[in-house]
Amino acid sequence: MKKILFIIMALAAFTSCDEFLAEEPRSEMSVDQFFSYPSHAYNAVNILYRSGAPTFYSAGVYGGSRAMLGGYMSGLFDNDYKGQEVHVQHSQNLTLNGSNLAGYFDGAWDACYLAISRANLAISKIPETPDLTSAEVNQLLAEARFFRAFNYYYLVKTFGDVPLILDAYSSLENLYVERTPVAQVYGQIIEDLEFAVNQGGLDNIPMTDNGFRISKATAAAVLADVYLNVSGYPVQDDSYAAAATAAKSIINSGNFSLIEHGATEELSAYNVIRTSDVQDEYIYSIEYDASISENYWQPALSYPNSATAWGIFQYSITNNAYKPMPEFLWIYDETNDLRIQEKQYFHSSLTYMSEGEEITQTFETSPYLWHNDEALFETGQNNKDMVVYRYAEVLLIAAEAIAQSEGVTTEAIGYLADVRARAYWQTDRSTIVAELTGLSVDEFVEEVWKERLRELALEFRIWSDVQRTRMFPVTSEANKGEVSFENAVGHTTVWNKTFQESHLLFPISENERQRNPNLTQNTGY
Repeated sequence: MKKILFIIMALAAFTSCDEFLAEEPRSEMSVDQFFSYPSHAYNAVNILYRSGAPTFYSAGVYGGSRAMLGGYMSGLFDNDYKGQEVHVQHSQNLTLNGSNLAGYFDGAWDACYLAISRANLAISKIPETPDLTSAEVNQLLAEARFFRAFNYYYLVKTFGDVPLILDAYSSLENLYVERTPVAQVYGQIIEDLEFAVNQGGLDNIPMTDNGFRISKATAAAVLADVYLNVSGYPVQDDSYAAAATAAKSIINSGNFSLIEHGATEELSAYNVIRTSDVQDEYIYSIEYDASISENYWQPALSYPNSATAWGIFQYSITNNAYKPMPEFLWIYDETNDLRIQEKQYFHSSLTYMSEGEEITQTFETSPYLWHNDEALFETGQNNKDMVVYRYAEVLLIAAEAIAQSEGVTTEAIGYLADVRARAYWQTDRSTIVAELTGLSVDEFVEEVWKERLRELALEFRIWSDVQRTRMFPVTSEANKGEVSFENAVGHTTVWNKTFQESHLLFPISENERQRNPNLTQNTGY
C-alpha cells in the first residue's frame, strides 16, 4: 500500500512539475500576432532591403561578391586569390557543375528564396495590418513586390526555370515545387514591378531623397532592364517598346541627370561617383553606414594582394578580386576615353610618404571606383553606398530599346551620345552625334553594347548582356577602343576554354536537388 501511495505521489509531483515548467513564450510572436501594428508591417519590409539578391553586392576579401561571378565566367575578369576560390577557377575553366560548386549555388538559391518567402508573407499580411492607411499599404506592398521581383530576376537569369512560389507557407504541404518556365517567371516579375511603378504611390525621385527607400524610379529602372532582357534570349518576347517606355518615364521626370565633370581630373564625374552618395545619377543604390551595416572589404578590392606588404592600409588583406584582364581593358580608346585614364575607373599606381620619403608603387590594373581614402588610410570602415542602377544605364537602355522598336531616331542617338560624350570629354557632342547618325539598327545597337561594356564595367552587367544577346565582345591590343562581336556559343575565352550553350546558365546545386526531388538539372550539367 505504501508503495502504491509513493507511486501516486511521485506521479502527482511529476504532473505538477510539468505544469510548472510549461512555458508561455512571451518573447515570441506568431505570424498573426506579428502583423498587429503598423511598425510590424514596416519591419517586415525593412528586412527585405538586406535579404537575398541585394546582399550579393557585398564583397568578401577573398572571393569577391556574388555579383562578380558573371565577370569570372566571361574570362575577362580575374581574382588574385583564385587559387583558393574554387568558384573563380571553375567559372574560368568552364568546369563548374552542381556538385563542385554545390555550396556556392546553394547559398545564392537559399538566400533568394528566404527573401521571397519573407516578401510573400509581407504581401499576404500587410493589407490585414490594423491602423495602416491605404497609402501606407500600397507603398509597403510596392516595396515587398519590388524585392520579390528583384530576387526572382536574379534567380531566372542565373538558373533559368525556377520554382515560382507566390504564397506564404502556412503548412508543410507542397514543399517539393517543380521548376516554372522562364517566360512565366518573367511574367510575374513584370507584374510585380508594374504594380510597384503604377500602383504603389511611390515618388519618382532618387533613393537618396527618399530615405533610401525604393522609389518609383527604382522600380522603373529594374522594369526597363527586365523588359530589355526578356526581349532577348532565351524568351525573345519583343518588349523593347515597353523597355523604352519604362526608361523614358525616368528620363522625362527631370529628377535625374548625368554627373558633370569638374575643373580637374580629380573632380571628374567618375571621381564624384566614386566619392559621393547623394547625387542625381544614382537610381538604386544599397545603403551602407559604418555604424550600422558596412560593405567592409570593398575598398580593399581596389589593390592587389601584394599591396598588403606595403603596411599603409587599415586593412589586413587586400585583393584585386575583380581584376580586369587586358582583353577587357582594350575596349577603351586610351587616347580619348577618360574612363580608362589613371584614377578614373581603374588605377595602377599609388604614391605615398613613408618616413619622409615619397614612394610610388605600381601594380596590375585594379578597380579605382572602389577606392576610399578614409576607409583605407584612416578608419578601416567603409560606408560608401554600392550602386546597382545609374541614370547612365537608363539612357543606354532607352537608346537600345528605342532603336529596336522605332529605329535609329534622333532621340535614341541623343541618349547614347550623352553617355559617350561625357567619357570622350575632349570631343564635341555634335561630333559623336554625327558619327552615330546614319547607322543601321544593328550597327547602332552594337554601339550601345560597346558603351554598356565601357560605362558599366564595374556594375557587373557583362554576363547578363552575353546571356540576352548571345554575342561576345572581341578586342585586340593592336586596335584598342575597337570592339566587334561574335557568337558567344563557340567563342574561345582568354583562358582557352570554349563556351557551349549550357554555359549560358549556371547549374542548380545538387544539395537542392536532393532536398527537392522534383528539381531537374540544367542541360549540360
